[in-house]
Amino acid sequence: MRLWRKVSGLLKDQNSVWISSLSRRTALRNPDIEAAVIKATSHDEFSMNMKNVDRVFRWLRLSSTNLKPLIWAISVRTEKTKSWVVAIKVLILMHGLYSTRLPCVQRIGRLTFDLSNFEDGHSRNIEMQGINAFIRAYFMFLDQKSYFLYIEMEEKRSMVKLNKNMVVQNLENEEKENYSMAQDLVLLEKLQTLLDMLLNIRPLSYSTIVPLILEAMDCVVTEIFDVYSRIRLGIARVLSRINVIGKVEATLALKIMKKANIQGVELSQYFEFNRDIGVRNAEICPIVDQIPNEEIKELEEIINGGPSDSSEKIDEINQHIVIYEQKESETKLKTIITNRWETFDEEHGADDSSAIVNFKSRINPFEDYSELTNSTNNVPVKPQELPDLISFT
Repeated sequence: MRLWRKVSGLLKDQNSVWISSLSRRTALRNPDIEAAVIKATSHDEFSMNMKNVDRVFRWLRLSSTNLKPLIWAISVRTEKTKSWVVAIKVLILMHGLYSTRLPCVQRIGRLTFDLSNFEDGHSRNIEMQGINAFIRAYFMFLDQKSYFLYIEMEEKRSMVKLNKNMVVQNLENEEKENYSMAQDLVLLEKLQTLLDMLLNIRPLSYSTIVPLILEAMDCVVTEIFDVYSRIRLGIARVLSRINVIGKVEATLALKIMKKANIQGVELSQYFEFNRDIGVRNAEICPIVDQIPNEEIKELEEIINGGPSDSSEKIDEINQHIVIYEQKESETKLKTIITNRWETFDEEHGADDSSAIVNFKSRINPFEDYSELTNSTNNVPVKPQELPDLISFT
């Protein structure tokens, strides 16, 4: 049965590559990119094709205009598949795209495909339930991460405008401090939500611990290093300004600090679990410190004994908390890729002149396969260096 699935998957991949080669090159479609995506997300259930993963990333680094045909190819590949192997490889590939930190990737927003209800269509064995659940949890995180990156980009643009207004209006330092504190607290809440979603990505039984799951877990653990380090840095920033914090900020900060201690315990257990099942990137885990009780008590004293904040200040803090939810309600629907993606670019400040590409005059950078580097790492991007985590003690 396994041999038949392997042969059947190989034939499907070859057929898909052949069909893509017949498509016409447009601003939305590129047969070479489609072929690379198909090969990178092949039906081989034992490993990723790292050579073609590298090709995909090099296309994107070559030009941001390749993002459209790349996302189109990934979406079409995902919508057509019922294979858990292809689904996991698509998610690993998307995770790698975000790890490139290219500015154009931040404009994706919500993912253009949906695996929230994924079920493998080729096997009804009980172990597939665990793999299906793993794929759903991994998709939900990546969907939120993609949206989070988009919102973060929009907020940075807003901050640039705000800073210009502050210079013009000569706002007082206290007002700037309050705004910065509110931003830090709201960002910490969102990062803690992402960390919760990451901690939900795990094999649910030993029967689901297969090579591709372990490759995906390598990516997840690397992501946890990044998110957790940002949380620690954010908390350190808040605690460094605890002497000027007000009641409203203290209430939100206290909630975040208690949540951080809970997540610290869960994080230690998560890394121990991953070391036990053989996830390589979990062999070295960050030191997880609990926030000292003195800091918690100081926040409680501010809440219970400090002067009441003005209604204007409360409204200002609440505005930053609500803004994320308002933007999220505007993007509930899945993004649809069409030939009118230029409209998407116009709305977000992209240069439309770069959307029209003369593919015939462009040299294919991947014709010489000898220049490609064969990666020996299981994850599609090089593992990030472990963050220099700040100790609270």
